[in-house]
Amino acid sequence: MNVTLRQLQGFRTVAELGSFTRAAQRLQMAQPALSLSIRELEAELHIRLFDRTTRRVELTAAGREFLRSTEKLIADLELSIRNVRDLTDRKRGRLTIAAPPLLAAMIVPAAIADYKKAFPGVEVRLVDTQTDDIVAQVRAGEVDCGVGTFAEVEQGIRREVLLEDNLVVWCAPRSPAAKHTKIKWSELQEWPLVMRTRASNIRSIVERACEAAGHSPRPAFEVSQMTTAIMLVEAGLGVAVLPTYIWSFARSQKVVARPLIEPQVRREVSFIQSDSRSLSPAAEGFSRFLRKHARAALTRGPRTLS
Repeated sequence: MNVTLRQLQGFRTVAELGSFTRAAQRLQMAQPALSLSIRELEAELHIRLFDRTTRRVELTAAGREFLRSTEKLIADLELSIRNVRDLTDRKRGRLTIAAPPLLAAMIVPAAIADYKKAFPGVEVRLVDTQTDDIVAQVRAGEVDCGVGTFAEVEQGIRREVLLEDNLVVWCAPRSPAAKHTKIKWSELQEWPLVMRTRASNIRSIVERACEAAGHSPRPAFEVSQMTTAIMLVEAGLGVAVLPTYIWSFARSQKVVARPLIEPQVRREVSFIQSDSRSLSPAAEGFSRFLRKHARAALTRGPRTLS
């Protein structure tokens, strides 16, 4: 069946106004074109929709029955179009973001708050989980996007770099390490190390850098969360090699940071999405809010870096 929306709208308008002339004026089209459209619709349906007189155009019984169905169909279609436009304009929709615990706590909330001010009708969900889970969930479409530091070998994702961050040494203010203005990787063997578990990307980076500097790191403690590492450092139980952006948490603790040199190791914090599907309208542009707050967190501190 070849029935068009234009034909249905024309039929409904003629039925409402009882006149081809007035209907054509409302629809801003020529009357002959409207009449032809209705005749083609009647031919397609094999029924007569209107009884035409010199004074008025009236619906037939079949026309009245068809009008009831047509009004519901057009109303549903118009609602669908409005809903899609609302999604496109971010008046409604849903955005799900996955981030590792520290970023989920320290950077993402401020970005979400700014985003919600701009698009209050969008429902935002935050999933705090491990980096490997983030990549898997983005690939599977379980979340719209992810934030974090991801290995270059990861497949099935597209990435947008939000910021580059340095790995630095965090230590207690009275630690011997705090007396240094800068610390070489080769000097890390002088102090107990608080390290991430082997599931962490940072752990592998630290191990490779230490081995290149001539020693194999032996952790005094192995922990899953960077926040736990900072608390162990504050307690004087060792030093930890962690990103600069942890300052957002560490600033409230009694710890200081020292630059790591020879070499200086940088990591990229990225916004990722699946490379096999488009971002939802709600997710498009969210990286702009993330970049703003990620860079702000990096710019603010820590002041003890020289």
